[in-house]
Amino acid sequence: MRSLDATLEMQRPPEVQFGVGCLKNLPAWLAGKHYSRPFIVADPVNAARLDLLGISAPAVFGKVVPEPDLPNLEEAVAAAGSADVVIGFGGGSAMDLAKLVAVLAHSGKTFSEISGPNRAPERKVGLVQIPTTAGTGSEVGTRALVTDPQTLAKVATESLHMLADIAIIDPSLTVTVPPFVTAATGVDAMAHCVEAYTSRRSHPIVDAYALQGIQLVGKYLKRAVDDGHDLEARAGLCLAAFYGGVCLGPVNTTAGHAVAYPLGTRHKLPHGIANALIFPHTLAANAGAVPQKTEAICDALGQPASGREGVRRAARAFCESLGLDMRLASHGVPEDDLPRMAGEAHAIRRLLDWNPVNLTVEDILDIYRAAF
Repeated sequence: MRSLDATLEMQRPPEVQFGVGCLKNLPAWLAGKHYSRPFIVADPVNAARLDLLGISAPAVFGKVVPEPDLPNLEEAVAAAGSADVVIGFGGGSAMDLAKLVAVLAHSGKTFSEISGPNRAPERKVGLVQIPTTAGTGSEVGTRALVTDPQTLAKVATESLHMLADIAIIDPSLTVTVPPFVTAATGVDAMAHCVEAYTSRRSHPIVDAYALQGIQLVGKYLKRAVDDGHDLEARAGLCLAAFYGGVCLGPVNTTAGHAVAYPLGTRHKLPHGIANALIFPHTLAANAGAVPQKTEAICDALGQPASGREGVRRAARAFCESLGLDMRLASHGVPEDDLPRMAGEAHAIRRLLDWNPVNLTVEDILDIYRAAF
């Protein structure tokens, strides 16, 4: 953990609108910026409800897939045409693609020329992010991930040019999210906070956001799962996801996400449930290195615990209380692929190097086996 006097840089959109009904402000915002050719990046579910945006006849790429890959991105960029503003409308996949489309549009560059840190060109179009799930916090971040279909590796791109001009976070957009997806994306939001909170490069400023995000999930996630129209609970989860997104910028995630990634790239598990399945096991693996923070996490989730196995049981009980089946086997992950997954996860050094415990390939394989 870094000390309070350590240098920290935090970035977020210059404008954030939060609250039930704030989506109605989008048309006026676009008009005020003199944008007239909006291009919407959405998954098929949200592409079917574009009327909520109040925009007349926008151009749309409505084929964002879960865990988007390079062909999905290339198709979206080609569809952008003469857009002067890109609008991400959906979950993390749609918003990540929107960031990349915004910096690639009219740039003449390919993805390979901008991937990695600080290589993306300055945007020539505006960027609006509108989340419809409470999970990734991608609406407030500078990072995007797409999968290389050749290697099945997630390729990260990060740039201040991918920061949205405005994030519009309207909890009413999330009331139709099914209970399973609500649970899984809520655990993802919480995992962002937990991993930043326990990271080797954690910082007291970020810790404050992270712990409050965890507390919000502990208070509101089951309520939202049980009653999707509970707007207070939905708003609480949207705020938790926002805080998680704030944590990702200066600190980012660690082992939990690294170990979860092969579940998505190799076996097409949605990002939220992949993180939920792994969460109890990485939290337990790290407990000995950050005992006080781990106890605070368990307390925030309403599952007081200490010690490695106690923490694992508590975290798993929290997830199971949401109706999640916490066995990899139940989600179609084959046991004989666990060793290969462990090798792939161990190679994600950009995350694992900041984990509070140094995990070997065998340690990661043990996590998969425990989760199986």
